[in-house]
Amino acid sequence: MTPLRIGVDARELLGASTGVGRYVGELLLRWTARPDRDRRRFLLYSPEALPIALPATAVEPRVLPPRSGPGRGTWWEQVHLRRAVAADRPDVFFAPAYTAPRLGEIPLALTIHDVSFAAHPEWFRVREGIRRRWLTRRSADAASVILTDSEFSRAEIQAHLGVERSRIHVVSPGLTTRHATPAPGAATPDREPLVLYVGSIFNRRRVPDLIAAFARAASAVPGARLAIVGEDRSWPRLSLPEIAASHGVESRVELKSYVTDDELAALYGRASVFAFLSEYEGFGLTPLEALAAGVPAVVLDTPIAREVYGGAAHYVAAGDIAATADLLTRLLRDPRAADAVMAHAPAVLARYSWDRAAGRTLDLIEAAARR
Repeated sequence: MTPLRIGVDARELLGASTGVGRYVGELLLRWTARPDRDRRRFLLYSPEALPIALPATAVEPRVLPPRSGPGRGTWWEQVHLRRAVAADRPDVFFAPAYTAPRLGEIPLALTIHDVSFAAHPEWFRVREGIRRRWLTRRSADAASVILTDSEFSRAEIQAHLGVERSRIHVVSPGLTTRHATPAPGAATPDREPLVLYVGSIFNRRRVPDLIAAFARAASAVPGARLAIVGEDRSWPRLSLPEIAASHGVESRVELKSYVTDDELAALYGRASVFAFLSEYEGFGLTPLEALAAGVPAVVLDTPIAREVYGGAAHYVAAGDIAATADLLTRLLRDPRAADAVMAHAPAVLARYSWDRAAGRTLDLIEAAARR
């Protein structure tokens, strides 16, 4: 039996393992370990050699160094990747990060994680917003099947990109455990008075509001600290050190653009509270990682947050610094204050599995190939 040849845009595996890169990596690890893996060959396209170890019997790396233009952006995708895929002619192509090159008759399975650039164009530089909207709409129009992470994003794609609902399928991502999940009924471990934020820094994630709320909480909780982990991708540009200084907590706020998985696991193990005040997400994984590590999460009260975290999170209104500060203070002072909410965590976490996500995603890709 001739194996099904599945092309994959694998460039997100390069660099720091976050976001879409982790999504692609978790899927590929499971696809290439299946008992029926001999039925498929994965053609992995990237501008550099991939850092992930996958069985040679299941994958065919295609390294496409750019001869001109930016290393791994739109030019690489629309020129180098398009040419290589056209030459290889796989049975189906999987684009895991919003956009894809023109593929002609080759079926396309496309993942669109969110449409913030269409729902809120004011959050993006003009040229970046135009590029994202045009390329994503064009890719969505060409796709045989579109995958997304939540029902919220499914409705957003339908509304802002004009895609018919029947072509959009919700496949929630799995949960990458960063720290040993506490057993039900286990004693609460000793933790530091540490508030933790993890995720790329966008203006919509209201990190300045978190710093302002933390400053109020810190005045009531001796020794309290705030750790902010994530690449600063804000626009208009935020100066978080200056914001912390303006609230008088610069010595109690630690900023890191990236940490290793082991360092992140240690932070989850030490933190008493996780705060993620985002007003728009396609999903939002890091609060789930915190819950899996036994850390109560404080999030904005939004439709996507309610869909993903259910009763396992503490909710605050956008811009309510006083209420956020009061909640941080209470959770830092009394670890048992989160018990009632954390009791919902096991049921919520059980909804998310990389094994299920990988299986469902592969089914949809193969269905696209059959079309």
